[in-house]
Amino acid sequence: MAVRRATISDVASLAGVSIATASKALNGKEDVRPETRQRVLAAAEELAFQPNALARGLLSGQTRTVGLLTSDSVGRFGIPILLGAEDAFGAGQMAVMLCDARGDAIREQHYIRTLLSRRVDGLIVVGESSNIRPSISRDLPIPVVYAYSASDDPADVSFVPDDVGGAELAVRHLLALGRRRIAHITGPMDYKATTDRLEGLRRALDEAGVAQVGETLSGPWSQRWGRHAAEILLMNEPDVDAVFCGSDQIAAGFIEIARERGRRVPEDIAVVGYDNWEILSTETRPALTTVDMNLETLGRTAAQHLFAAIDGKATPGVHRMPCRLVIRDSTAPASPAEP
Repeated sequence: MAVRRATISDVASLAGVSIATASKALNGKEDVRPETRQRVLAAAEELAFQPNALARGLLSGQTRTVGLLTSDSVGRFGIPILLGAEDAFGAGQMAVMLCDARGDAIREQHYIRTLLSRRVDGLIVVGESSNIRPSISRDLPIPVVYAYSASDDPADVSFVPDDVGGAELAVRHLLALGRRRIAHITGPMDYKATTDRLEGLRRALDEAGVAQVGETLSGPWSQRWGRHAAEILLMNEPDVDAVFCGSDQIAAGFIEIARERGRRVPEDIAVVGYDNWEILSTETRPALTTVDMNLETLGRTAAQHLFAAIDGKATPGVHRMPCRLVIRDSTAPASPAEP
């Protein structure tokens, strides 16, 4: 015979309170005396009471459902953010509806209408790059949090990696190893990630009183560009002793050509990448020292702040999340100068 599940009426009866008071205590409402709340919680625990999510939603006006709208669900940046957000939503017992707009503004509007029709309580918008994107918040009746791409409206809540700080970590690491002839190979200049990482490089070099070797070489985010840039750099600046690359793909391409030209990594040239894309960074030989943007943490934090916004406690502004340096075999102290 099936065992009957405890109801809120059972909890109220055991705690000696009304059903309304039991409901307030279980939902964390402030107008319940602490001793009464404790009695209700103890009764709920004794009865192994599990609140009915649908009923609780009807009482609160919430559906306990959130939307995740992404343009990069198949990309190496979007997926970690989505995983981190989903972890937080699962811990908060929220159902998640994932929609992939594939970078198409019309498709994005379609999915926004679909999510609103499902009465989601809030929305996280995950960008395909760290470039600033147009706000959609002013037209929506629900809270929105932006992850990876910041909204262009400062009143919105946005979470982005601190690429300036990440680049500073990389360059300070090279300087601490005694490297003084540091070059920079990076991606297209119309990406905010590119310009932020360049700013971090310059800040760290200026702070140390060290001049950058050669001009910054800018091209596609690809190994092919890394190989081509390596040919240019090694021809023009043969005494370079370190390279900070704007991505792991570029760094992998650079190492390939450096080896072909008889330059040892890290003995002759120390190399740092960016992104910690492990399919590359751990498989490159030598394994690549790189900057990790902590994207799962970024996604988890964005989700937690969406919870706060749903509760009326939004945190407006662009929040820059710290990166971390992952040190592997492509960097080592500079060899002592020959007498």
